[in-house]
Amino acid sequence: MKMNTKPAGLRDWIAATRPRTLTASVSPALLGCALAYCDGVFRPGAAVLCLLVALLGQIAANFANDYFDFKQGADTDARLGPERAVAGGRIAPAAMLTATFLTLGLACVCGLGLLFYAPWWLIFVGIAIAAGVLAYSTGPFPLAWHGWGDVCVLLFYGMVPVCFTYYVQALSFDILSFWLSLSVGLLSVNILIVNNYRDYDQDKAVGKRTSIVYFGRKFGCRLYLLNGALAILFSLPLLREATLWMDALYVAFFLLFLTTWRELIRFQGHALNGTLGRTARNVFLYTLLLILTLLLQ
Repeated sequence: MKMNTKPAGLRDWIAATRPRTLTASVSPALLGCALAYCDGVFRPGAAVLCLLVALLGQIAANFANDYFDFKQGADTDARLGPERAVAGGRIAPAAMLTATFLTLGLACVCGLGLLFYAPWWLIFVGIAIAAGVLAYSTGPFPLAWHGWGDVCVLLFYGMVPVCFTYYVQALSFDILSFWLSLSVGLLSVNILIVNNYRDYDQDKAVGKRTSIVYFGRKFGCRLYLLNGALAILFSLPLLREATLWMDALYVAFFLLFLTTWRELIRFQGHALNGTLGRTARNVFLYTLLLILTLLLQ
């Protein structure tokens, strides 16, 4: 592992945010805003704050993962994914830890702003999100190290941001937002699947027991495909009144999804880094497709 000898530059910090995967946080918040808009309850101030909470929360989670995986020995010279900032010596560990708490603090400040729009008990949702950011990578039972990463992604990159972005604007929950939150969340889980599939050997060697380590790479391939199929299935309440050409767009998306899934079967090692980016792209494209369907109905 390299030692940091100079202050990190802007490019280093931007890379540390893992920009190719940030669509996983923006997408569900955008979908929640679109649902609120279509129901005539859209509130611009609340929408912006929700987007900031989602984006800053993911950046804080990425910073925390970078720091704590380094401390726990998960990021070694054998790493196949993009070089991590701390392990690669581009950002000092102390600076990354400070950035983690500063970014998480900013997310909390934005979350407190939502109390101007929603009931006081929403603060407990914020506490759960903040705790999840840290508990994912550290603590006495780091969730990502014990096979709970997939569940965390489904909750915090699907159900929570979609449903609560809608709630703080409508002040009520909606069954459609629940089904669509599962769709986006399951596609976001696939980002983690690709990451853990690629890092199977390294994770197993250091004792990081992801779902892929527990059940194997074949399980990961099957789960990736199942998540895509379920994402379409959970969108059916929205698609019942869709036009024929909109249905054709969903078929086209699923064909695109299948090409990405086939990469997971065919590729190994560094080649899967591109698959990771294209999986994140799929989340964003599907979210845009859902939003377009909502706006045209």
